[in-house]
Amino acid sequence: MPQLRPLDPNFPITSQFGAEASPVVLVNIFTVDARDVDALLFAWEKDALWMKAQPGFISTQLHRAIGESHAFMNYAVWETVDHFRRAFTDPEFQQALAAYPDSAVISPHLFQKMAVSNLCVE
Repeated sequence: MPQLRPLDPNFPITSQFGAEASPVVLVNIFTVDARDVDALLFAWEKDALWMKAQPGFISTQLHRAIGESHAFMNYAVWETVDHFRRAFTDPEFQQALAAYPDSAVISPHLFQKMAVSNLCVE
C-alpha cells in the first residue's frame, strides 16, 4: 500500500475537498524505488483510465522526472473540486490504491489557475 504524504501538511487533500473551485488542477507527485517503477506505471494507468470515465474529468498527463530520478508528476484537470472529490473518495478507487507498490509515496494537491499581469491569464 502506498503512503499518502500531503504536499502541504497544513492543507492536505482531504481538507481541500471542502473548497469550491472550478476548474481545478490536480498535481500528484509520486516517488518510488527503482525496482517498482513498472508496478507504479501499471497501477497509475489503470487508475487514470478509471478516472477518465468519471463525471467532471477533463484531461490528464503523466510526466517523468529527468535523469536517474524515480519521481513522476501527474497533472489532471477536473471541472470542479466536487467532481474530483467524488472520484477520489469512491470506494472502487480507494481499493485500487492497494495496487501501488509499497515503496510509493503519493502527494496529491489541488490548484486553481490564476492571473499574473503580463504573464498568465486566468
